[in-house]
Amino acid sequence: MKKARVLSVISALALLASSAMVSCGKEKESSSGGTTTKEGKTVIKLMSFTKEVINMTKMYFDTHPEFAEKYELKVTEIPTTEGQYQPSLDQALSGGGDDAPDFYCAEAAFVLKYTKGDAAGFACPYEDLGIDVENKIKEADIAPYSVEIGRNPEGKVVGLGYQATGGAFIYRRSVAKDAFGTDDVAEVEKQIGAGSGDWDQFFKCAEDLKKKNIAIISGDGDLWHAVENSSDTGWVVNGALNIDPKREAFLDLSKKLKDNGYHNDTQDWQDGWFADMKGEGEKPVLGFFGPAWLINYSLKDNCGGTKVGEGTYGDWAVCQPPVGFFWGGTWLIANKDSKNKDAVGKIIEWVTLDTSEDGLQYKWANGTFDPSNPTKDVVASNVVMAKSDGKVDILGGQDMFEVYQKANAFAKGDNLTQYDEGINSAWRDQVRQYTGGAKSRDAAIKDFKQAVGDTFEIKVN
Repeated sequence: MKKARVLSVISALALLASSAMVSCGKEKESSSGGTTTKEGKTVIKLMSFTKEVINMTKMYFDTHPEFAEKYELKVTEIPTTEGQYQPSLDQALSGGGDDAPDFYCAEAAFVLKYTKGDAAGFACPYEDLGIDVENKIKEADIAPYSVEIGRNPEGKVVGLGYQATGGAFIYRRSVAKDAFGTDDVAEVEKQIGAGSGDWDQFFKCAEDLKKKNIAIISGDGDLWHAVENSSDTGWVVNGALNIDPKREAFLDLSKKLKDNGYHNDTQDWQDGWFADMKGEGEKPVLGFFGPAWLINYSLKDNCGGTKVGEGTYGDWAVCQPPVGFFWGGTWLIANKDSKNKDAVGKIIEWVTLDTSEDGLQYKWANGTFDPSNPTKDVVASNVVMAKSDGKVDILGGQDMFEVYQKANAFAKGDNLTQYDEGINSAWRDQVRQYTGGAKSRDAAIKDFKQAVGDTFEIKVN
């Protein structure tokens, strides 16, 4: 994003940031330069775009009364929609003082900016928070891709997540039975070329399914996330735009899907995509590529039912994909200038590295974090998943942890850049124009490069 645009967004959102703050007491300056409440508690400031981390932090306070006696939480919550979050966070970090958060969140689309990129200088190494981080990572067996993303240019861990988002193939059991005569995981994996590292068998399967009037996936977006995060290089290499061959090949894969009628030509997050989850699309769809959160927060809400037998609820299963990838995730980062490093370290360690039954990850994996919404989710720690029950009704009782632990190991995090959110949007737009016949392949690439050059401070050849 050009600097002028950043500044205009910052000024427009200054009031939004301040109005989103939540605090439980009046504040005053402390002698140490921090902030205290009128009751004498030290204020810990969190900036987040997700209520998940906010509620996790509140739970830490609730379950650690001795901690809550000394500290009070102040939250700034700003959505990521329309580019609101990053400019506000950047302003708070660069401005310092009382507006600066003690810790903050970053999602996969832009996390590298805050761990390895332009804003990495604000991040505090976990070891400086009093966390024995390298040993704790080994003890918890944290998904390797997640750790790599959270390392700064010096190799220090400055960010970790609480969930793991390795991708699997999420398929409908009834459609698999119609297509292959069985919904057995091993057979579906064989049919789609699981673990092959390419898309040859997947497209052979798509052709076979077409003869039975079955779409292998809903839209090309379902394939994109697997292609994007299995590429060998990222969008920017040595300060210049880089189109990895695997990502460029997505133009051809997407066109192949459309021209041959292998999908329902939907767009992710649109009505047609959700209709396919209910089984109400143009053709029955075999499956979707995605992590566990796609099951818990997309399929579950759009399957047309709440118990087995209603809509497609219970008619799903997961298996390994043709290529390893991940999609999404949230990392917790501490401010190096925080006056409350020890306290922040305790919260972050509880969320990201505690493998006990009292830790956040065990609660998150076993659906006990929020009693009103007992959703089990895949977490970053393999140790936690190994001692947790991953059986879920929406998957017909399948233990999803067994599949996603392997998927997390296949994922890699060395192909991200701090510009991914914007560049991905520009790329997907050009791919749609090409596959829709609005422009040639060469024109799509040319216009993509132009869009990137006009928007970002990177070289375009």
